[in-house]
Amino acid sequence: MELQKLTNGHHQDFQHLEEGESPEREEFLPHKSDGGNPTQFTDFEGKTSFGMSVFNLSNAIMGSGILGLSYAMANTGIILFLVLLTSIAVLSLYSVHLLLRSAEVVGIRAYEQLGKRAFGHPGKILAAVFWVSFNLISKLPLFCIFFEWFLNGNYLIIIVSVFIILPLALMRQLGKPFCSVIYKKFNIPCPFDGFTNHTAENISIDGECEAKYFTINQQTAYTVPILAFAFVCHPEVLPIYTELRNPTKRRMQAIANVSILGMFVMYLLTAIFGYLTFYLNTEAELLHTYSKVDPLDTLILCVRLAVLVAVTLTVPVVLFPIRRALLQLLFPDKPFHWLRHISIALCLLFIANLLVIFVPNIRDIFGIIGATSAPSLIFILPGLFYIRIVSTEPMKSRPKIQAACFTALGFIFMSMSLTFITLDWVYGENRSGGH
Repeated sequence: MELQKLTNGHHQDFQHLEEGESPEREEFLPHKSDGGNPTQFTDFEGKTSFGMSVFNLSNAIMGSGILGLSYAMANTGIILFLVLLTSIAVLSLYSVHLLLRSAEVVGIRAYEQLGKRAFGHPGKILAAVFWVSFNLISKLPLFCIFFEWFLNGNYLIIIVSVFIILPLALMRQLGKPFCSVIYKKFNIPCPFDGFTNHTAENISIDGECEAKYFTINQQTAYTVPILAFAFVCHPEVLPIYTELRNPTKRRMQAIANVSILGMFVMYLLTAIFGYLTFYLNTEAELLHTYSKVDPLDTLILCVRLAVLVAVTLTVPVVLFPIRRALLQLLFPDKPFHWLRHISIALCLLFIANLLVIFVPNIRDIFGIIGATSAPSLIFILPGLFYIRIVSTEPMKSRPKIQAACFTALGFIFMSMSLTFITLDWVYGENRSGGH
């Protein structure tokens, strides 16, 4: 059911595009002209309920970023982390408001098509590039990393990519660790005196098992990118809006409010209990930290398997919008062809495998994507779309000024994050090690 619902908003686009029709035919929602009235989403009959729309958007929000939140808290402290998490959640809600307002004016249901309406073909390319890069570099390599955790082998990554993911990706249509983190908080002592022979030795240091409320160190630079990475869902907002029964901007905004609030609570609890379990020993990937306590722990192995299955089923879904965007960019007027279809899937999986084999730490994926694609999709592009598309408001109006400041904040966040992460790469500690 989850897989089917997640792909609801995209199936029609994929079907028309890959059967040879021009991608431009599905750019705009069907609508009627009522004189000077703004275009609405009323002429497309959505069938998804409010509750299922909340479920779909929550599923789009919650991803692998949840595994890095405890690491972010360990490098900021509980209070500073709470402030940053709240700020990113509120800004994400404002970003959804800007997207819905822009979409309401022109009746467009695809993120990249808003880019085209705002800036022409270059805007469409820019939006598609950030969307593709976020999905390609953040979702596909993470499948390979999850599989490597479970069976520990680069050859197995390639084998499963070819024999499981690729066949699913070539189709033309198509609880997470949260509870376990809370449970394990009360079952793992600190310091970890009970390490087995299968794990590395634990070195006790002062303050190792004391919670920090406010702290700054070299790894703090990754905190905001990790949080932004965890809240990216904005390209999926418009398809979910389209499929909503009785769609209105207010109703869709309420769905976003409930979804982001739910994820905020889940993220906060996961981060707190993960951090209060390992304190200074918290690693960038939370499940990997548990394996150092007991690599054969039944619950953790079950969680790993559950995450592996979830990601395995998600990767083919992720490939659909990536391939759709690439087809629109590279072959906008070409009919469907199996050779082109298979070649794109093979190239995407090849790039994913290269990344997971040669990128030394999952923190780097969180950091780079969280500092580039995430602020572009959340801050910069929605603000620019609003400024360019909503022509009924003068540039000196308060909504336009707020959108401009929001966009500027995205650029500041991107430049500062990239600067600090680069400095950490150049002057930081030895960054080799497992995923």
